Amino acid sequence: MGKAPKKRNIADKVRKTKTSTVIKNNPFEVKINRKKFDVLGRKTKHDVGLPGVSRSKAINKRKETLLKEYKHKNKSNKLIDRRFGEYDTKMAPEDKILQRFAMERQRVHDKKDVYNLNEDEELTHYGQSLAEMEKFNDLANSDDESEEKGLLSAELTASHFGGGGGLLRKKTSGDQQEEEGNQRAKSRQELIEELIQKSKQEKRERQVQKEESQELTEKLDQDWKSIQALMVQKTPKADKPEEKPKLEEYDMMVRELGFEMKAQPSEKMKTPEELAKEEREKLQKLEADRLRRMMGDEVGDSAQKQTYMSADDLNDGFILDKDDKKTLSYQDGKWNIGEESDEDKDEDDEDGEEGESGEEEESEAEEDDEDGDEEEEEEEEGDEEQEEGSSEEEEDGHSDLESEQESDDEERKQEDKETSAKVKKSLTKEEMKAQQDAAKAELPYTFKVPESYSDLKDLLHGHTPDNQRLIVARTQKSNHPSLAVGNKLKLQNLFGFLLEYIGEVSTRSPPELTTVDKLIPELYALCQMFPEAACKAMQSTIGDVAHSMEEVLEVKGHAAFPALDMLIYLKVTALLFPTSDFRHPVTTPALLYISQGLTKCPVRSLQDVTSGLVLCCLAVEYVSFSKRFLPELINFLAGILYLAVQDKTSLGFSVVPPFRPSGKYSDLLVLSDPESSESWSKKSLPLSATQHLELKNDLDRDHHRLVCLYTCLDLVKRCCLLYKDLTSFTHIFQPIRTLLLKHLSAQTLPEPLKELHSEILDAVGGVPVTRTPLVFEKKKPIPLKLLTPKIVEVLDYGKKRGSSREEKEKERLKHKYKKEFKGALREIRKDTRFLAREKLNEVMNRDAERKRKVKELFGSLATQEGEWKALKRRKRK
Repeated sequence: MGKAPKKRNIADKVRKTKTSTVIKNNPFEVKINRKKFDVLGRKTKHDVGLPGVSRSKAINKRKETLLKEYKHKNKSNKLIDRRFGEYDTKMAPEDKILQRFAMERQRVHDKKDVYNLNEDEELTHYGQSLAEMEKFNDLANSDDESEEKGLLSAELTASHFGGGGGLLRKKTSGDQQEEEGNQRAKSRQELIEELIQKSKQEKRERQVQKEESQELTEKLDQDWKSIQALMVQKTPKADKPEEKPKLEEYDMMVRELGFEMKAQPSEKMKTPEELAKEEREKLQKLEADRLRRMMGDEVGDSAQKQTYMSADDLNDGFILDKDDKKTLSYQDGKWNIGEESDEDKDEDDEDGEEGESGEEEESEAEEDDEDGDEEEEEEEEGDEEQEEGSSEEEEDGHSDLESEQESDDEERKQEDKETSAKVKKSLTKEEMKAQQDAAKAELPYTFKVPESYSDLKDLLHGHTPDNQRLIVARTQKSNHPSLAVGNKLKLQNLFGFLLEYIGEVSTRSPPELTTVDKLIPELYALCQMFPEAACKAMQSTIGDVAHSMEEVLEVKGHAAFPALDMLIYLKVTALLFPTSDFRHPVTTPALLYISQGLTKCPVRSLQDVTSGLVLCCLAVEYVSFSKRFLPELINFLAGILYLAVQDKTSLGFSVVPPFRPSGKYSDLLVLSDPESSESWSKKSLPLSATQHLELKNDLDRDHHRLVCLYTCLDLVKRCCLLYKDLTSFTHIFQPIRTLLLKHLSAQTLPEPLKELHSEILDAVGGVPVTRTPLVFEKKKPIPLKLLTPKIVEVLDYGKKRGSSREEKEKERLKHKYKKEFKGALREIRKDTRFLAREKLNEVMNRDAERKRKVKELFGSLATQEGEWKALKRRKRK
């Protein structure tokens, strides 16, 4: 029986139905190419496109062709014989071998000579070729070799250089006949011994001959000395006529050059680290001396006495420790012995006198020595031959031994006198106490860098301004950044502490401006050493004050003028940083702060006028190099002059804030008594008046007003010199000129103010006003280059007529070339993108495989670690 057929349901029927062969395209992947216009009778091929299908076909095609080439790149499965002439059937095997050998030799030769730069040059030394000199033809032989040269026998020469010569070579028939009488032939050992014996005998004979020649030479010398005195006839010097040839100008110049000072080698330039180390060692030594003096110990003189060394000194360490040492010099042809008196004198005076006398004696001795040397040289040149024959050379007096014995006796006597008579003086208690007090009052030479601002205040408290500057300078030198690791950060913090200290000192009453003046050089030195830290410190200081001013302006609408400490900070900024830069991280914010103070701070008292004028002075200093125009500066100076005008009814200009045209503060600089100008004398504006101004009566107030007015006019004059090159100079200073001409007469002003008044008017009025109207350019415009147009007759739209068949074919090929070129570029770009994707996939696959292997390794290691820990736990149980 067969199996019962299964019941088939609808799903099976649907599954077995054949799908339609025509696959319906996705409407989203169909691209319809629209036409600009329809043409009747024209068939179109690309109305509808399938970019997705085309892209997949192109990718599959590249996978079959380009991808296979990329994978088989740099891979070959066959060997190619690249030897020369291997596949050339016309060449004979011998020719192939010869050609290969020649190519190999050429390759080796090129490799050897690749760095041979002097191939064609011949090097010489003193006119002789080095190649010839390297042959060693003319060797400088020693005495023994020169004597032995040519004395060797023919047998010895033949044995050394002829392979044994006649001694060791086989004998000829003639030789055999001569030695037939010999009983037997000598062995090789006997021949060598005989050769050695002969060479020794010859050497002994040469030695005997040399000794005999030496004896004969000495005998001849003695005989010559005995008869030399008879041959030489010595004439006295007085009978010789002194005829000295006149020197030529060239010879005189040569001798003068010999006496000129020769150049002496100078010491090498030391690095900043070495200089800092020397300064620190010097300060440490001075501090150690000070501490010893403070404890009562005696300290030796720092300035050592000048020691004199004779020409016969052996420099063997023997020193004569005596204060009354005699100095010996040669002066005017006589010995000059200077003795020091043993009277009661100060040590400093003795040292100074000894140093001066020693220098004078030393210089005189040098001059005398030079003169003596010249005389000795002349005598030696004239009497060389006569002195050779004299008998004084043979005399040998023992005067040097006698002088040594005498000097030893004198030294013993002097030592006995020293031990018996000399008593060392010691300081009394009063002198010792005075020395200790002086050492305690003296400033230490080394200081630690203060860790905080309070430490700096404690360090500088109670000292004069000069001592404060000295303390800061010694702190920098003893804690240079190159001497320790943490010194750089400490000195950077010291800059901020000094800034804060300067601000506090300037706010005291009265302000200690002398201290500020003394500390600014040390602040400048720190700024040069750490410019970035100094820049940040000044930026934070100026930024905090500017933000506080902005907050006050937002609340009240006006702010007070900067205090004295801020004015000093602005002055320090101009000293430490360049003000002529177009944009600077420190001076630009400072200049903006000055401008804001000149425009937002109202003038309500004489103290405000003083602060404003100080700000104007700082602004002029900031722009003195760059000549940058500051309208706030000109406006403020014009407002200060307006405050000095008495009649304000008819003005030629409008007053700009922070000044008001009327009110109780508009007459601050008007004199209460015109006669007070007669008793006024020119003074500079006091800087302390910006903090506290005390004016007891009207006369003092008028004098201060005149000082402010003089400062204002001086600033206006400086501004005229700065901005005279501007085109709008006359218009800028027109309000100031109007005030000085019409409202502020010079008749009631003192003489210095009158001079400034006239100079300003001359400077403003002397500049000619040049207003040139705008006109067209007088030059005739150059016409454009025109070409005659080419006229082509067009009968149908889009087609050219009148061209020949060759031109049409050329245009068609050119169009086809452009089309194919663009298509090739497009395909190359697509191939490049395809290869880039494949390379990226390879890299990602390698990375994924590596990560997988790393995970497997970590997993196996973790399993082993777990098993090991489990085994360890079992063992513990």
